[in-house]
Amino acid sequence: MIELETDPPERVDGRAARAERTRAAIVEAHLALIDSGDLRPTGERIAERAGVSLRTLWTNFKDMETLFAATGRRVGERQAALWRPVSPELPLTARIAAFCDQRARLLEVLAPSARASALREPFSPQLRRNREAAVTRVRQEIEAVFAPELAQAGPGREQLVDALTVAGTWSAWSMMRDSMGLDVDAARAVMARTLGALLVDAIAAGLR
Repeated sequence: MIELETDPPERVDGRAARAERTRAAIVEAHLALIDSGDLRPTGERIAERAGVSLRTLWTNFKDMETLFAATGRRVGERQAALWRPVSPELPLTARIAAFCDQRARLLEVLAPSARASALREPFSPQLRRNREAAVTRVRQEIEAVFAPELAQAGPGREQLVDALTVAGTWSAWSMMRDSMGLDVDAARAVMARTLGALLVDAIAAGLR
């Protein structure tokens, strides 16, 4: 019987670790360019920033779509590191304030990537999936944080969740920050006022 030579496990593990570090460096380079204002970085610029060859970039990521997927996950990790649960047992005004404070921080972290994605999203299924996942996460958080009020909303519950979700997403934040020129504090206050009005109205409707 002929025995085939195989790489020892430590060599395979070393190669895998190096490949993972290379992919991480490419993703961080992509984000660094976006954060610096280069909203449509090319493969050449990303490779240069990462300190790798263009061939190495495309060996690790077969196309921009796979890079967008990895970059989206990294942005999610950045946000997750800042996220803290808001207890649904807090008074409503405290929950609204805590939720909006946190959403403002997370949306400011997301801002450069979201602006970059808007330029390419019409042509990128992956960027559309990234956005859909972000909206789903906001919706799930709203359903958890404001569960007591949503329980009183009756047949209008889903519409109320839709309205609250819109108020907490990047699209609304971008309208306030980029189109209306509001600073972070002003935009956060508008978000809080919108959520408060929607929730108080739902409570009042449930009492009628």
